[in-house]
Amino acid sequence: MGLRLLGTPSKDGGCPSLYEIEETGEIVAQGERLADPDHLAQLRDVKESEGFVVLPRELLVRFAPREAHVPDLIPFEEASHLFSEFEHTAWRLETQRGYASDQEIPEWQRFLRGDYVGCFDPTSPWDANIRRQTNEGKRFERVRIVDDPPTQGQLFLLASGLGNVEAGEDIRNLYRADARRLRLPDYDFWLFDSRVIMKFDFDDEGTCLGVRLIEDPTEVLGACQVRDLAWHHAVPTTRFQEQVRSRG
Repeated sequence: MGLRLLGTPSKDGGCPSLYEIEETGEIVAQGERLADPDHLAQLRDVKESEGFVVLPRELLVRFAPREAHVPDLIPFEEASHLFSEFEHTAWRLETQRGYASDQEIPEWQRFLRGDYVGCFDPTSPWDANIRRQTNEGKRFERVRIVDDPPTQGQLFLLASGLGNVEAGEDIRNLYRADARRLRLPDYDFWLFDSRVIMKFDFDDEGTCLGVRLIEDPTEVLGACQVRDLAWHHAVPTTRFQEQVRSRG
């Protein structure tokens, strides 16, 4: 079963933390064991298999789920209007090792032949929208999580990302080991105007099954914290490419 980090107030990667078991929605708490004998003596109906941890109130206030409702999964196309309607910032966390959609475009075959370097394409609706939005003073930003060594899909994104950067998007990269140390989430999402989350669902082949739009203030706050942490540690694309080549 998958375990998703809901949040932690720790700045050094330690406990306490809250997790969600994705298949059941049940919550797992990580914290220091309750050791005070007076407190232990006051616990009631304790089973032999049970344990107890001490959690700061801040952890529950900030990260405990507020509602059982899960937003409906909708086609990506039904939410694509957000990319032109946002007012200030669009920020993305990418965590997958590859995306099926990348392998369906002509650039993928050129990449496999070794003759593809991304560049701004004014005929591309995506590139044109980035250029238009950034010319209006808005920000398109993205952090990509990369394995070491990078997967084939991640190498393609490093190459194609140069075109996004030329269009006006600021793309940075972070090795997966660093992302785990920072306890970043392992799912993809866009964050629009620090107000709306577009969370992706992917299958095991990297095919997008749809997205969920989330406006719950607690989850949005958590996404903002992820953004600030990832952005602080991530490396701009051109410098990261040099790091990859030096390791290769």
